[in-house]
Amino acid sequence: MRRVTGIGGIFFKAKDAPSLRAWYKRHLGIDVQVWGGAAFDWTGADGKPVAGPPAWLIAPEESSQFAPSSALFMVNYRVEDIRALVKVLKEESCNVLEKIDESEYGIFAWVIDPEGNKVELWQPPEGQ
Repeated sequence: MRRVTGIGGIFFKAKDAPSLRAWYKRHLGIDVQVWGGAAFDWTGADGKPVAGPPAWLIAPEESSQFAPSSALFMVNYRVEDIRALVKVLKEESCNVLEKIDESEYGIFAWVIDPEGNKVELWQPPEGQ
């Protein structure tokens, strides 16, 4: 019997849930529904399904990977054009970290949400 077969969702608490939902909807374009969350489809810009399993990691307590956030989690969101999104987020006065990383795994950038959580943005490599 297979026990866990994948990630079914990511859930976290907020001090001001309605405001934080509105921030994610406005700045990251997440289609937040009346029930307070969103469902993501694994599709490309053309609407066709794409491969891309979510990553799962338990970081050691002394890891600085989530800094400057003090949260015990970080959510990684897949995006289509990371540089364009970072530009827009800066124009919207979001707290965007200056560093953008490129590697064989794709392009990564980070923004801090209004409650201090570090959010990772990821543009997968071409064809993935």
